[in-house]
Amino acid sequence: MLRYLLFPALFLAFAARAAPPDRYNVRAYGAKGDSVTLDSDAINRAIAAAAQAGGGTVLLPAGRYRSYSIRLRSHVALYLDQGAVLLAAAPVGSVGYDAPEPAANDQYQDFGHSHWHNSLIWGENLVDISILGPGTIYGQGLTREGPHQAPVGNKAIALKLCRNVILRDFTVRQGGHFALLATGVDNLTIDNLKLDTNRDGLDIDCCHNVRVSNCTINSPWDDAICLKSSYALGYARATENVTIANCQVTGFDRGTLLGGTYQRREAALVPDHEGPTGRIKCGTESNGGFKNIAISNCVFAYCRGLALETVDGGLLEDVVISNITMRDIINSPIFLRLSARLRGPAGTPVGALRRVSISHVNVYNADARFATLFSGIPGHAIEDVRLSDINIWYKPLDAASAASIQADLPEDEKGYPEPQKLGVGPAYGFYIRHAKNLSLSDVNLHLLGSETRPALMLTDVQGATLRQVTVPTGVAGPRLVLREVSGLVVKDSGGLPDLKLEKATTKSF
Repeated sequence: MLRYLLFPALFLAFAARAAPPDRYNVRAYGAKGDSVTLDSDAINRAIAAAAQAGGGTVLLPAGRYRSYSIRLRSHVALYLDQGAVLLAAAPVGSVGYDAPEPAANDQYQDFGHSHWHNSLIWGENLVDISILGPGTIYGQGLTREGPHQAPVGNKAIALKLCRNVILRDFTVRQGGHFALLATGVDNLTIDNLKLDTNRDGLDIDCCHNVRVSNCTINSPWDDAICLKSSYALGYARATENVTIANCQVTGFDRGTLLGGTYQRREAALVPDHEGPTGRIKCGTESNGGFKNIAISNCVFAYCRGLALETVDGGLLEDVVISNITMRDIINSPIFLRLSARLRGPAGTPVGALRRVSISHVNVYNADARFATLFSGIPGHAIEDVRLSDINIWYKPLDAASAASIQADLPEDEKGYPEPQKLGVGPAYGFYIRHAKNLSLSDVNLHLLGSETRPALMLTDVQGATLRQVTVPTGVAGPRLVLREVSGLVVKDSGGLPDLKLEKATTKSF
């Protein structure tokens, strides 16, 4: 009788030993995690073993793992445990990261957008992959620049044409050109990340069905969360069906978010010399356009404002933004730009920017050099924009800026779309040009000092309703300036008269 009982027990013990483990510990594959040994090969062996078994979780326990390129595989999760640091090693001579693969197209976007393999972690044409855990990716050996002769790494994480991806809970310190570049990635979930990086945070390019939530991103030298739709795949593809919720974006000095000091001493070091970036933005790469975007419950601090830009022929449409608070904003709190840079194939037409709703926004200490700015170009108007429950406090101009006020802003149709490149504007609150079917409701402007310019300037605007728009009354000169405006209604607005104008060539109130 005993032998019959032993056989099942022996079988179960053998099966337990033969079954693939549910976690593939990289130390079992030779990783040391001692900050000296190069652990790339061991980590890649663990990933390959998990993939060969049909999938699983590759575990990096506590330790510092120096590494070059890590190649993800389908159905595999990479888990960084508490105390684990994946350290991007500096190349040594001809030894380093995977070479940048041949580009499907590299004419219409820069080097960093056009390659993925030259990264610390990369994956292409994969399904069901994850990077998880409370550990840290430290891109110490990555570059934030373009092509190099040495085998350098350009990004912390790069994903191309993947599906069903989860990025959750980890920290990125100093992520190189991009902490994340995701191009043509569908069903992408990004949750509870902390990024304190030296260029872009999250670049989400030509992606569908994306959820970004609960992320804290400090990126003083570039954008924090940036939706793009480049031509890097060799064709135009929209970024669409995207939610961004419960995130914080900032432009504090590099490393001081994670360090907890939140310093503001490095503004002069920002490469474009226009102050810290750190914002949420659609663009600049905009060949494929942006559709069905919802942004809510986000905080901006010491950075640039919200930017929606389509300049390369794409459609930017059906965008809803709500419950945003901003403080110490260094350029336009809200920047909507439709223009004709047209960095794409010959014959690319001008795109469109339309059906945008922005509500429940509070901005304190905004830079009055750059009003809330909406600008299309002649013959191509921004359409159907609705603003409601907006409160903005503008700080006063310094003497040098006051001496640089322009009578109007340049059109700059082919230029890079950035408010500061247009110069100090002729209005402090709203500057709206080449637009139609515009509605401002319950919008309140406040001044934290003296001001000589009008609160609002509308140029080439067809159909605008201003209801319960309040502007300060202690400013000398007009509060509302109109140029080539038709179909204007102003109602119940503090500091402005009730108006119903069919057409005004030039008029001030």
